[in-house]
Amino acid sequence: MIKNLDKNYQPQEFEDRIYKEWENKGYFKPVINPDKESYSIVLPPPNITGQLHMGHALDHTLQDILIRWKRMQGFETLWQPGTDHASIATEVKVVEKIKREEGLSKLDIGRDGFLQRAWEWRDEHGRTIVNQMKRMGDSCDWSRERFTMDEGCNEAVTEVFIKLYEKGLIYRGNRIINWCPECKTSLSDAEVEHEDKAGHFWHIQYPIKDTDEYIEIATTRPETMLGDTGIAVHPEDERYNHLIGKFAILPLLDREIPIFADEYVDPEFGTGAVKITPAHDPNDFEIGARHNLEQIVVMNDDATINKRGGKYEGMARYDARKQIVKDLDALGQLAHVKDHQHSVGQCYRCNTIVEPLTSDQWFVKMEPLAKPAIEAVKEKEIQFVPERFSKTYTQWLENIRDWCISRQLWWGHRIPAYYCQDCGEVIVSKTTPTVCGKCQGNQLKQDEDVLDTWFSSALWPFSTLGWPEKTAELDYFYPTDVLVTGYDIIFFWVVRMAFSGLEFMDEIPFKHVFIHGLVRDADGRKMSKSLGNGIDPLNIIDQYGADALRFTLVTGNSPGNDMRFHMEKLESSRNFANKLWNATRFVLMNLDEKEITEEEVKEHLNTADRWIISRVNQVTKEVTENMDKFELGMAAQKIYDFIWSEYCDWYIELTKTRLYGENEDKRKAAQYTLTSVLADILKLLHPFMPFITEEIWQHLPTVDGSVIIAAWPTYEEEQIDDIAIGKMELLMNAIKNIRNVRAEMNVVPSRKAKLMVLTNEEFVKTTIQESELYFGALASVSTIEFVSSEQEVPDDAVSAVVDGAKLFIPLDDLIDFEKEIQRLEKEKEKLEDEITRVTGKLANQGFVAKAPAHLIETEKEKQVKYQQMLDAVDERLVSLKNKA
Repeated sequence: MIKNLDKNYQPQEFEDRIYKEWENKGYFKPVINPDKESYSIVLPPPNITGQLHMGHALDHTLQDILIRWKRMQGFETLWQPGTDHASIATEVKVVEKIKREEGLSKLDIGRDGFLQRAWEWRDEHGRTIVNQMKRMGDSCDWSRERFTMDEGCNEAVTEVFIKLYEKGLIYRGNRIINWCPECKTSLSDAEVEHEDKAGHFWHIQYPIKDTDEYIEIATTRPETMLGDTGIAVHPEDERYNHLIGKFAILPLLDREIPIFADEYVDPEFGTGAVKITPAHDPNDFEIGARHNLEQIVVMNDDATINKRGGKYEGMARYDARKQIVKDLDALGQLAHVKDHQHSVGQCYRCNTIVEPLTSDQWFVKMEPLAKPAIEAVKEKEIQFVPERFSKTYTQWLENIRDWCISRQLWWGHRIPAYYCQDCGEVIVSKTTPTVCGKCQGNQLKQDEDVLDTWFSSALWPFSTLGWPEKTAELDYFYPTDVLVTGYDIIFFWVVRMAFSGLEFMDEIPFKHVFIHGLVRDADGRKMSKSLGNGIDPLNIIDQYGADALRFTLVTGNSPGNDMRFHMEKLESSRNFANKLWNATRFVLMNLDEKEITEEEVKEHLNTADRWIISRVNQVTKEVTENMDKFELGMAAQKIYDFIWSEYCDWYIELTKTRLYGENEDKRKAAQYTLTSVLADILKLLHPFMPFITEEIWQHLPTVDGSVIIAAWPTYEEEQIDDIAIGKMELLMNAIKNIRNVRAEMNVVPSRKAKLMVLTNEEFVKTTIQESELYFGALASVSTIEFVSSEQEVPDDAVSAVVDGAKLFIPLDDLIDFEKEIQRLEKEKEKLEDEITRVTGKLANQGFVAKAPAHLIETEKEKQVKYQQMLDAVDERLVSLKNKA
């Protein structure tokens, strides 16, 4: 016996159970099979700092759709999962937890104690994130799960560091870097987010030594003047030619600084004279290097002024700014202040304004690595979807500075560099050295810093497959096929994986980069904690099910564009699932126990059967083409439209006369077609809504195994019946038109009406004749009469037009004249009462004298509207009474 589906669609009853079944049966695990083509995606590893948000839900849904689709197409699919240690973010969280629970700082418990707590954090939160991914339906191979600080990834990171160091591409130097005073670590350029903010230009007068002159400069950061070591002007700026080679006196500190010429200076910007602070500005650093200027760092790592700042020592940078401006004003050296909008860099993690300053750090030389990565995109080896994002990628790499990779943290891959305390020799090694090769001393100390999180993430496509070992997985699954990610981490991650793959694998890491946008709230705002507009995907799944969430995220979504998340759309997705559920219940309840073969019914398939078989083939072709082009939103919409409108609203309705009839052959043809098309529907929908399709699949009598490994439908041209398609289009248009006419006239479905057809086309006539039962069931048509001219049609018949025919319905058949006259008489009484009320109100001098003008105007508009409605009712009554 066929087990019927539960009466109500309740995804909470089966989603977890189905996922466990998939896992237990090993459906997510590929095998290395030389006879089959591989398809692989690496999951952008979520940080272990919290739980999944709506952006993750979108990202994972898109990847899972592609993996499930390719699995059904017969590829050996690997979706490689894992999580990221997220150095800065995780260290901040763990430090906060230690302080909150133990009242201690990380210095109090030491490096080993801190790392122990950080690993405990990872064990707890890493598991939480994985469980959340499973709730989403992610069909990853969990047996291969990786962590960016696991033993294998750590080995890969060390190998890469040493190889780049030996090639001269990693070096340690004192250069300008981005410093976060809150996280107390350096940041790469990609970790700094820029935002335009309102500020000021402070114009300050620097006296010229041994003269009564001064030179005026403009700065947005007066506190950095404490580290000024020069003033630059353009060599061709006549205003300052006489000052080149002289010295200015630095206000407040009375230090002499040289005035010199440099073509970097823009004479048109500001005053045309630029103060140079080499230790606190990247451009000034370069100018200072060209002119051998001293680098004076005037800030501590918490952005307070240090001892080089004179009397301002110990002050926070912005407190120092206020005091410096106040002191300059008192000295008469503050010329004036102008409002100025300028770009301010902020830490991407804590939003603290970063401080550029010089520091001893480790760097990667980017120019040699960037060139092949640029070429890979220009030569279309790596293709962006949409293509416009290749410009973002290329422009970033073309303008990239050397990458600062050291971080002043404890959580992360510790830099494999050791310093001899006796002679200063630097030793880079996989293992801890015991003796200095230069002086034979044994006082060796490892670098305290760790590597930038993105250093290990850059190796993700090949480190997860066993590199630096030459594994079978690496050979089979690398390069990966597609990277699915948001446009906001192209600089952080995509570019780094590209140049790392080319450098160490001598091959691109992925063939396509499928870019999606952000998930915004219904008003278009970015979801954030500060706005309180974030939506927890797990709460949505608890209420609506994972399938509804997934379908909501993908429908209407186009590559590279942001999307708005509307709860109404979520309701619509759940209604769609419910529609499919109820349609399936109808099909199952109308099946017999015995399985029906195609051979049995081939000769008995009617126009509707051949049409729906043709249409599911056409939809299969269109959806597959959309998927190939990463147009997942368009594919989902086509599946939705086909299921809701063509299969449920039309085909199922068209089968009822045969299912309930006595002709066994016709009944079997309908049963066979219903189930075979439903099976294809479930296959097409499975990548998008995996749980409901699996649950329904298990109830179909005509299938085996699981839909997750069922073969993706293929387009079969011989299944297309153009005549059946033409007939059904005509039939559906005719029925829609008749329904519309009846709806406009408020005719109840139970009232049958004659249909009169005027046509000269045999195809149209034959189609309508064959479909008389359908017109009766779906358009409340009592009889069909063909006429040769409009003279045969009653004058008061309502009409509609379809391709090749005019349709008429006599008004007498649509309307019960006596009932309609009674209804209109009641409507007339209501309107007359309203007109009397409004007229009386406007005739009341007390109301007119006291009421606001807009209320009086509103009442006058009502009076006119009611009179127009009354005139229309009177006219209709006269017409009906004449006919009655």
